[in-house]
Amino acid sequence: MLVAAAVCPAPPLLVPAVASGAAAELDALRADCRRALARVAATAPDRLVVVGPGPAALTHHGPGAAGSFRGFGVPLAVRLPGVERTGETAQPLATPLAVAAWLLADARWDAAPVTAVGVPDDLPAERCAELGRQLADDPERTALLVVGGGSNCRTLKAPGYLDPRGEPFDDSVARALAAADHASLAALDRAAAADLGADGAAPWQILAGAAQRQDAAPLAGSLLHHTAPYGVGYLVAVWH
Repeated sequence: MLVAAAVCPAPPLLVPAVASGAAAELDALRADCRRALARVAATAPDRLVVVGPGPAALTHHGPGAAGSFRGFGVPLAVRLPGVERTGETAQPLATPLAVAAWLLADARWDAAPVTAVGVPDDLPAERCAELGRQLADDPERTALLVVGGGSNCRTLKAPGYLDPRGEPFDDSVARALAAADHASLAALDRAAAADLGADGAAPWQILAGAAQRQDAAPLAGSLLHHTAPYGVGYLVAVWH
């Protein structure tokens, strides 16, 4: 059963070593991610599953799975909490999942074992919902850390340039997250999300599928952060 979820963005700039001289600009965002994870930890889950953007095929990672930020010129390696299985050759964590691993280390996560799922951007909404339901159907008390960003088209200098649809799209996601409205997340326009560079869309719809299983005891939502400092929507929320 799903007992809690934290929703966080996963830009590499969240990692101070990557942001370098600009690290202080995202201090408030990092603090809100810590707050979100602390609230999830307080629900005493049996396991935490990280869900975030991944490569072209669905990937699963066990405890201790590794990633790095060498592609950003930073010799920093990270791992999911836990001990990697001896002799297991694991696929490296995609960058958003590596950021999630950093967030967990920053929050000193030790509340439950951690695994991760990397989700292709084009995973159909129906498959996202199915995967979410599978996670929630596990008899263990399950928590999610759902990582991904909103529109990257919020300003002229944004990575995706300015698209007037970007801000309303992010606002609609923020309202859904604040209300723990899984139906609205499930109904997100995935074509618009792709146009707007919102890589959180598929992970959010996995959360929606998991939360759908909790209708008998619905989760409450709380929006902790909603900004777009670099023209990219950053949202932090907690459902519990």
